[in-house]
Amino acid sequence: MESEPKESSDLLRPRNKIEANGNLNHEEAKGPPDGGVRAYSVMVASFLTNGLFFGVINSYSVIYTVLEKHLKDEGVSNSESRAALVGALTMGTTFFLSPLSGVLTGVLGIRLTAVLGGTIATAAMLLSSFFVYNVSVLYFTYGVMYGLGASFAYTPSLAILGHYFRKHLGLVNGIVTVGSSIFTVIMPPLMEYMIKNHGLAWLFRLLAVFTFGSAICGFIFKPTPSMVLKTAREDDSWKSLLKSVVNVQIWKNKKYRLWALSMPVALFGYFVPYVHIKKYIENNFVDVNTNLPLQCIAVTSGLGRLIFGFLADKPGIDRILLQQISFYVIGTLTIILPFVNTFGFLVAIALCMGIFDGAFIALIGPIAFELCGGAYAAQAIGCMLGLAAAPLSVGPPIAGYLYSLKKSYTLPFVLAGISPLVGATLMFAIRFQRVPPNEESINTNGVARPASVLVEKSPSPLLINGDANQQTNL
Repeated sequence: MESEPKESSDLLRPRNKIEANGNLNHEEAKGPPDGGVRAYSVMVASFLTNGLFFGVINSYSVIYTVLEKHLKDEGVSNSESRAALVGALTMGTTFFLSPLSGVLTGVLGIRLTAVLGGTIATAAMLLSSFFVYNVSVLYFTYGVMYGLGASFAYTPSLAILGHYFRKHLGLVNGIVTVGSSIFTVIMPPLMEYMIKNHGLAWLFRLLAVFTFGSAICGFIFKPTPSMVLKTAREDDSWKSLLKSVVNVQIWKNKKYRLWALSMPVALFGYFVPYVHIKKYIENNFVDVNTNLPLQCIAVTSGLGRLIFGFLADKPGIDRILLQQISFYVIGTLTIILPFVNTFGFLVAIALCMGIFDGAFIALIGPIAFELCGGAYAAQAIGCMLGLAAAPLSVGPPIAGYLYSLKKSYTLPFVLAGISPLVGATLMFAIRFQRVPPNEESINTNGVARPASVLVEKSPSPLLINGDANQQTNL
């Protein structure tokens, strides 16, 4: 692989100079090209990376039903929770390692980190094919190892977009994240076909081939020279790296702190429907397409990401309120889910859940940018996702355990729905926090204050015109 410019400069160098438009010493540099063959190739590669990983992760319910049945036939106790933990670990690990992935991107570079992530995930899926019914091994291979690879590939696939797009970055980000929705529609029937005709082992091998495609996509993620800054002095690098990992600056922001601590509560039950909805349908409905509700969630989630991503860019929009509304709707519909008696109504609920699922995801980046500013938004997102990893991981296994006790999904789905309601309610505390008079707001709907304000009042490590952050949306 040809050597590439590292992004480590932004993480490792001492931040003791004001920068103008992302350039030290006011150096002139060309901005992102906002078009061209290479820029669109990067967009397509990012789209495929998002789709390949989250298409597999979101479709775990297909694998869950097979593993759960096998464990039950083997007489294994708590078969529901044990099978659910495999997929929950994948999601949890992907989020938990987001801060590490961001730092690694700065140290190794975007392209190398993405290729490394795709390679690790491919090896994980290939190893899983040799231990298809050994759940203890799958905890590591399919759960932790695949999640590690997904995390290392996912962050670069978003960070690279800021190197090639600025004017239409929001729209491009929406298009890229829709990849996970499209692949979540495609994956369930394909996975079901493979399991039925070739077995679970060959499904994992096919997914390994698909996942290797993300490593190939990683080779396209070459940073543009105009977005790379000069490196720090070597004697300061490790000290600065430590500061980038343990960033206390964002935690001094009370509004961010309340938001970041509310999100794990809201996300405790988020992944439960993705894992258990197929099993729930099999238990309660006959002669229906068991994959259809999950596919409906995926389709309308993509639509929701585009709609609410567009709304988030509008002046005067309260992004936190929009996210609260999305959690209230998701929580309420999850509670209603086990009381539905008709499949058509279940599909309607899935469609609505998808819209607001897309809203929640699309608003994470803009909220982090608004609360912490461009210079800290990426780390703010990574820290929040890291905190949310544990609740995301334990929610589905707990739901499976409760189902094994009651043989009903009523209690698991009700509890899963309550957590978004509680998390959204906790976010109201953000509105009671006042910004101190001497603490200037960095952003208004993603637009930085004039350069003169920053230079005069805040010799801080923030970049003028808000260009420090190359990509903040998920």
